[in-house]
Amino acid sequence: MNQYKLLKTLCEIHAPAGDEANMKSFLLNYVAKHQKDWKVKPQVYQGKDFQDAIVLAFGKPRTAVFAHMDSIGFTVRYQNQLIPIGGPDVETGYALKGEDSLGFIKCELEVNEENQLFYKFGRGIDRGTSLTFECDFRDTKEYIQSCYLDNRLGIYNCLKLAETLENGMIVFSCWEEHGGGSVPVIAKFMFEEFNIRQALISDITWVTEGVEHGKGVAISMRDRNVPRQSFIRKIIQLAEESGITYQLEVESGGSSDGRELQQSPYPIDWCFVGAPEDNVHSPNEIVHKKDITSMLSLYQYLMEKL
Repeated sequence: MNQYKLLKTLCEIHAPAGDEANMKSFLLNYVAKHQKDWKVKPQVYQGKDFQDAIVLAFGKPRTAVFAHMDSIGFTVRYQNQLIPIGGPDVETGYALKGEDSLGFIKCELEVNEENQLFYKFGRGIDRGTSLTFECDFRDTKEYIQSCYLDNRLGIYNCLKLAETLENGMIVFSCWEEHGGGSVPVIAKFMFEEFNIRQALISDITWVTEGVEHGKGVAISMRDRNVPRQSFIRKIIQLAEESGITYQLEVESGGSSDGRELQQSPYPIDWCFVGAPEDNVHSPNEIVHKKDITSMLSLYQYLMEKL
């Protein structure tokens, strides 16, 4: 468990899309505490010009790594109604948590026959309160299982990468699960201030008929979006040279911070590189430990070579 203590802590933080302040505070404190032990001390960019996003610049960065801070969740509407944030899996009985003006909340999700969402709690909850899955972190011999491995595992990857990174940029972005919005201003910043033209997306993808548990980190050749294939081939060639186990993903759906980079007015190439999970957007997301190890190793190799 000690190896994944940081990941467990990240999974427990309440930070649904639009309400990333808790994660921002944790990450800024983590960087301030641990950067003395890192190979290179980064420049930290944050504040009103970045809203709740954070940018870490190490040395002379050539490549940026994006990891979104937010998760899916729910917003309290009127009476006992809930509205989804992003695309959460919904099932009656799921444990939810949050906090409003009257204190801490631990309640249950209810889904009726029309697939409408409600909470079951002993009192009314302030409208506009955000709720997230209660964390049940399970560390077994082969797997890690928890809510919000998407994308707390992507953040964990970046924090481990930061320990040895000499030249590169790490971006902690917001809103990804609910349509994005923080990436355009960061794309402008990284291109105009650092002339960075390439990015890796440290996010979590799906187990499918072509992407399996335990077969290595997935390099996505495309999802709903189609990145520039010459850059994708460069990433695959480097992965092959590294000797690190990986698998290729080709999908027609799904999206990431890469979409916003591609739609920006800046010539920034991107590639999604992430471990696959099952039970997507549920309290029981599950990732194989071999794929976590592969993801950490490949990011370190790619950031040295790109």
